[in-house]
Amino acid sequence: MNPGRFGIFSGIAAPVIWLSLIGLAGAMRPEFNHSYQYISELGERGSITEIPMRYIGFGFAGLLYVCFALAVPATLREGWRSALLATLIGLDGIGRIGAGVFASDPGCDGLSSSQELHRLFAMTGFSAAILATLVCGVVFRRHAWLGMLSVYSIGSGLLATSLLLLMTWEANPIQTPGLFEHWATGVLSIWTLVLAARLQQTSAVTDE
Repeated sequence: MNPGRFGIFSGIAAPVIWLSLIGLAGAMRPEFNHSYQYISELGERGSITEIPMRYIGFGFAGLLYVCFALAVPATLREGWRSALLATLIGLDGIGRIGAGVFASDPGCDGLSSSQELHRLFAMTGFSAAILATLVCGVVFRRHAWLGMLSVYSIGSGLLATSLLLLMTWEANPIQTPGLFEHWATGVLSIWTLVLAARLQQTSAVTDE
């Protein structure tokens, strides 16, 4: 498998692994409530799901995002536009890796430096992923292969942004912050999967 194809495969595998780890870790902790608790709590220090969530869910999946980012310019070959999209996807991966390196405090309520760094890296990843959807939707709207994803990409970014705002809105009458975060990461993960699958088709056509 050449590096480009491996990178695209990484873009397909990464969101699948991430979402699977959320489900698996949640199943390992019957007391965990996906509606009220944050994803980071699955990797909190001292929990039975800390190791798999930190090192596979955040770390390994984040590394796959970086590998996917490296394959984007070689696949699209669109100069600065490809580089911009790749940079944002790469930042998403780095944010995930950092969030795995620095574990959250139990309940995400602590004030430790690890908790603050975890939050910083997590928000970096979320922000980069949202910007990537918007860049893909706007910059590549006339692209032969990605143009048809334009509306979907922009919609995914706006929806994820809305969900994260609802998550952090203290006056929200629906007090389920964890649910909004789960939905947001689901929207962005599916977008990454769709993009990688689309690039795989582009690569296959180019190789012919």
